[in-house]
Amino acid sequence: MNLETSINKTRADFRTTVLAYLEVTKPRSVVLLVFTALATMVVASAINGPVSLSQLVTAMVAVTLACAGANAVSCYIDRDLDASMTRTQKRPIPDGRINPPVRALYWGLLLFVSSLFLGWRVNPVAFACLWGGMIGYVGIYSLWLKRRSSWNIILGGFSGGLPALFGWTAVTGKVDLLPLLIAALVVLWIPNHIWSLAFFYKEDYAKVKVPMLPVVCEARKALHCLLSTVILMVILSMLIYFAGPWGAVYPGAALLTGLAAIGLSTYVYLRPTRQNAWLLFKFSSPYLFLLFLSMMVDVWL
Repeated sequence: MNLETSINKTRADFRTTVLAYLEVTKPRSVVLLVFTALATMVVASAINGPVSLSQLVTAMVAVTLACAGANAVSCYIDRDLDASMTRTQKRPIPDGRINPPVRALYWGLLLFVSSLFLGWRVNPVAFACLWGGMIGYVGIYSLWLKRRSSWNIILGGFSGGLPALFGWTAVTGKVDLLPLLIAALVVLWIPNHIWSLAFFYKEDYAKVKVPMLPVVCEARKALHCLLSTVILMVILSMLIYFAGPWGAVYPGAALLTGLAAIGLSTYVYLRPTRQNAWLLFKFSSPYLFLLFLSMMVDVWL
């Protein structure tokens, strides 16, 4: 092997390693959760006055590192499940791109500890939100409930609302009714997002004995629960209008996207096929993104 070939191989190996450590943080999930934090920061700034650029950057980096770190730790915890499920076999740990697997744990903890350092610089309440996210997602969901109870995503899903709450507290240093309602909206969004995915990969979850609701319940009952959470989510999205300084953009977006969510969920309930469940899953992330985008556009206008 000549020198040029050796250098090219080293570069390729380095790139593969970097991408693996990025992938184990589940960047798509991180982007959406961080976006909810950004949206509540913008709303809080519009109500309570602007924040400095340094505070904004510090808060955004903190919540990004916290979400990424929690995801990496959860991937280490779920490495045996990921190796057995068709959907996750190509993730960095089961695929051998991070080996030994404990390196993913160290990586996740490094990211999370870094987030705590930055979170404390923002304020103690924001710091507590970061801790709550890690305890909820890793402790309650991944370690305790995921393999034991069909309530896993309900109780473990509370952590999903904490980035949105963090965004508000990063600006104000306190918890108010509006951010609690916005955080609750994310919590109610999570079952729809996860259960529709679990319905599509029902056999996969059953194989590893993870008791997701569509796995342990009759399909009609599971879809009834899914539709109920979607209806509650849409109702809450409309109630948020009465708790904030909104113009016409947010309620209009909440109404239109809410009708689409209920309509699609009802369609899946009436025609419970794997493909329809997949459509609902693919719709869920854009729904949340558009709703939080409308919050920012509304206060900007």
